[in-house]
Amino acid sequence: MKTLRSAIAGALSEAKAYEVAEECIRYGLELAGESEDPWSGKSRYVEKKLNGLTLDELISLGHKVHEDYPSDELEHLLTLVGAGGVAGELKNLIFAADGPKPRIVLRDAVNNDIQIVEHADRCLVYDRALPPEGLTWRALVAWWAKTEKVPDDAEPEVARDLYRRLKLSMGDNAAEKLIFDSYCALYRTHGFDLPALIPQVYLHYDPYSKREGSPLVRQRMDFLLLLPNRRRVVIELDGKQHYSDARGPRPDLYASMVAEDRRLRLDGYEVYRFGGQEFVDRRKAEGVLSGFFHELLKLPTLPN
Repeated sequence: MKTLRSAIAGALSEAKAYEVAEECIRYGLELAGESEDPWSGKSRYVEKKLNGLTLDELISLGHKVHEDYPSDELEHLLTLVGAGGVAGELKNLIFAADGPKPRIVLRDAVNNDIQIVEHADRCLVYDRALPPEGLTWRALVAWWAKTEKVPDDAEPEVARDLYRRLKLSMGDNAAEKLIFDSYCALYRTHGFDLPALIPQVYLHYDPYSKREGSPLVRQRMDFLLLLPNRRRVVIELDGKQHYSDARGPRPDLYASMVAEDRRLRLDGYEVYRFGGQEFVDRRKAEGVLSGFFHELLKLPTLPN
């Protein structure tokens, strides 16, 4: 933690001495005491203000500072302490297709830029930078308001419209809809600043190994949560098609599924799977889902 504090202080010391105090205030750090003076040492001045911050607070602050004052050292340390998260910036978040699957090609292999060449009108593309706090429902609603060119001051109405659009992507899959509805109920009780549960997400693997214009290797996730500090959670619902077909058990299908799980985990994703059998009893499934989401997000239990 001491090294991370030093890296944050070093990055902030790139500001002019007369700007450092105001920058500290902007980042929510306490006001300077009379004996503290950034002119006598900018890094030391900032580092004193970082004493007492928890690791999570330092990580969150570090990401914000790095956006304003890019630092190779700070970026490296944030990657190390966020080893449970995913390295690299969010790009190409394509989700919620409500019809034919989008056909995606790699337009620029150097910059990992993609292009949807078929059925672009049937899916959604989130095109904003991911902030340190992850992608919240409030942020996704604000993006939807801008995308649909509707006033963002009518947040509840915009949220309901986005909810309906996302639910369309699940078709007639009752179990997926139950997962989605169980999570969305948390927005009412815990607010719109919870991470957004994003359905039907297309994930791209190894884009640099593909020549420009070639189809991307991809996997569709049932649900994705983009949490603070680059923590990314995949939620999958496994029906019989994941391990069998009309002829009976298919060990090759199961082997392929667990191989992809390993790959995702090695890339820093957390993967949680639900079995279709868990949804036979709807009331019991609702209890399982509520308990899972509360524990995953460390949410307090509210009184009835």
